[in-house]
Amino acid sequence: MDADLILHGGRVFRGLENGCAEALAVKDGRVLAVGTEAEVEAHAGPATRRVDLGGRLATPALNEAHMHLLSYGLGLSQVNLRAEQVRTLDEVLTRVAAAAETTPKGEWILGRGYDHGALDIGRHPTAAELDRAAPDHPVFLTRTCGHVGVANSAAMRLAGIGHNTPDPEGGAIERKDGQLTGLFQERAMRLLRDIMPPPSEAAMVAAIDAAGRNLAALGFASASDMNVGMTAGLAEIAAYRRAESEGVLHQRMWQVLAGNPEGIAKDAWEQGLRPGIAAGATADALLAWGAVKVFGDGSAGGLTAAFFEPYLEAVGGGTGIFCFPDETMQRLLAEYHAQGWQLDIHAIGDAAIEQVLVAMEQAERDDAPLAGRRHRVEHCGFVTPAQRRRMLRHGILPVPQPVFLYEFGDLYLRNLGPARSEHSYPMRTWLREGHHPAASSDSPVCTVDPFINLFTMVTRQTNQGTVMGAEEALTPAEALHCYTWCGAFTQFAEAERGTLEPGMQADIAVFSRDLLACAPEEILGTEADLTLRGGTVIFDRHGALAA
Repeated sequence: MDADLILHGGRVFRGLENGCAEALAVKDGRVLAVGTEAEVEAHAGPATRRVDLGGRLATPALNEAHMHLLSYGLGLSQVNLRAEQVRTLDEVLTRVAAAAETTPKGEWILGRGYDHGALDIGRHPTAAELDRAAPDHPVFLTRTCGHVGVANSAAMRLAGIGHNTPDPEGGAIERKDGQLTGLFQERAMRLLRDIMPPPSEAAMVAAIDAAGRNLAALGFASASDMNVGMTAGLAEIAAYRRAESEGVLHQRMWQVLAGNPEGIAKDAWEQGLRPGIAAGATADALLAWGAVKVFGDGSAGGLTAAFFEPYLEAVGGGTGIFCFPDETMQRLLAEYHAQGWQLDIHAIGDAAIEQVLVAMEQAERDDAPLAGRRHRVEHCGFVTPAQRRRMLRHGILPVPQPVFLYEFGDLYLRNLGPARSEHSYPMRTWLREGHHPAASSDSPVCTVDPFINLFTMVTRQTNQGTVMGAEEALTPAEALHCYTWCGAFTQFAEAERGTLEPGMQADIAVFSRDLLACAPEEILGTEADLTLRGGTVIFDRHGALAA
């Protein structure tokens, strides 16, 4: 059988178990052969195309197991406030004012990505400051974590929010001296988001396309949208289906429905959506509706992750915010578990993780056991040894974001102290214990750049150079394993992708250097040169497979 494509001239990372090979052959979208150059060359024919790796590394394509693809795509047209570009309040306000100059009066200005801990003022912007920058527009800026945001006075007036508006369940509206500061935490942000005009279907399809192209250029052939329905309701399902039908869905998507009471999981179920790939779809279908998400708490950087022990007094103490009382969490998870959905539940602090684990355990029934369901605790940042043991016993998986340490690690130290912070996101412990942690970014919370995530897993360094829990560092091969096979495992796809063995889908990334051999700091300068999804080119930096 003649191969369609042969990769040779560099190392091919087959996976953590089988290591590296010299070459690989692809036929009809699947791996045909992998081994020595001579073994693979035996499958060459007159029409076989070749890519000379030239010492570069080929690996299974990366899997973004936890991100918000639509939000990331829509955010590309919002005010960019990420900390690597914005370090001062003046720059925040300058960017908002610039957006106001090009936005018709009365229309919303949305921004994303500021980190109050990284700003020169060491606090959130205020409504009054945003009023001065954009007096004729409603403004809402979302902190990088996505769990806290700041509104200006025009936005709060549109939402009917006054100084006596009560805090909603699972949320908080900040007041100082009886006056609104503009800061909204957790479910209180819905008061504003619910009155924002939703994007059109065409705008969502364009955002899905743009986001997917960016991901392909970074080596991703699989991704996820972890809260489908929270921006535009059920219309997001239609937008994804349209993107697939129009050929602008670039990754294999594991879709997670918004399961909070204000989400779409109930309505989607009533309209006939069920777990799994749609009826009539081929094995290579790009859309799988696999899970439901419920929020347990917030973020450690935003002081809303729920802990047993309080935050440090220097940042105000407190133990964070539970999004729901125990009984609500237990009711929601029992319902979704019984329906057959995977549970992908957000919990960062140890108290929130406990609430979620109890709810998962209580959802188990004789006709619906936990075993084999691969329920997930999303983030799972500050997990206790006892909780890890229970997760392992039930097959509950952690889906962490090591890049949180890079972007927020120094803030964790400030908020929580070293004892808790340095042992957060314990990647090596998880691997050693058999948990299969699926590395991911939570983009647009953090950068989607996988090389920063890989660097963090290998070094445990923050962007300030602080090393946090060096004993939890991984080898480069282990880090790639977490970014490939572990992600596939959490999506019940490990028999199809995540390794490069004969018969597996030819989802392949070629990187600009050998990540298994380079110095850790060189990881940060690496690029993806070629990305294949099922043997189809979805990114080709240098035109290696140009017609």
